[in-house]
Amino acid sequence: MSGKHFKGQEVSCCIKYFIFGFNIIFWLLGVAFLGIGLWAWSEKGVLSNISSITDLGGFDPVWLFLVVGGVMFILGFAGCIGALRENTFLLKFFSVFLGIIFFLELTAGVLAFVFKDWIKDQLNFFINNNIRAYRDDIDLQNLIDFTQEYWECCGAFGADDWNLNIYFNCTDSNPSREKCGVPFSCCTKDPAEDVINTQCGYDVRAKPDAEQKTYINVKGCVPQFEKWLQDNLTVVAGIFIGVALLQIFGICLAQNLISDIEAVRASW
Repeated sequence: MSGKHFKGQEVSCCIKYFIFGFNIIFWLLGVAFLGIGLWAWSEKGVLSNISSITDLGGFDPVWLFLVVGGVMFILGFAGCIGALRENTFLLKFFSVFLGIIFFLELTAGVLAFVFKDWIKDQLNFFINNNIRAYRDDIDLQNLIDFTQEYWECCGAFGADDWNLNIYFNCTDSNPSREKCGVPFSCCTKDPAEDVINTQCGYDVRAKPDAEQKTYINVKGCVPQFEKWLQDNLTVVAGIFIGVALLQIFGICLAQNLISDIEAVRASW
């Protein structure tokens, strides 16, 4: 024997462990999101009565944690184990799954730009549908209150949208103390108040329109969201481009690792 050793092609350790490290963080975040979602459902008794999932008339925010957490868990698991075990099937699944998500995001962005009026109508329908279910779910209630406080708005297109809720409508048959009112999140903020006055919206819609402006934000959340989007268009676009580039980068790295693994196996 000559004693010479020929070094064959090797899998890039840098790419391999970069994909592994990135995806294990992604996977752990997915586990955390799923854990929060399941804990929230457990607190609301949904896990002990699965049929109650369909009882809520509005949107349950817990679905956001479960869907996002599930996608992150699947992607993170496929990328992490695929890179660590040099499993081309999992790596290809990771690439295709990430590519599908990128394509869906791109399609949604184009459709939102082309069909602006339709999106506005759907947003109006979505908000009004959740106004009806405001008191049905504490998580939905907190989400609506946060939205109205953050954008300083009330209802989809105005405070009168709260007539859709059985507790806040102005009909004579409504026995609720909140009749002809709005949630506290519609109220204008008083810097002098340290404690939130949760009754600030009582009877406010029974007052003249000009007087209502003194107590509540009269602008709707749909136009306020449009205004916020226009004011922060550069930041929003930057975030979307950054996420898209990160996805493309992840797909390219996975494809490079797959090529390395297949080349090494071909040389055996």
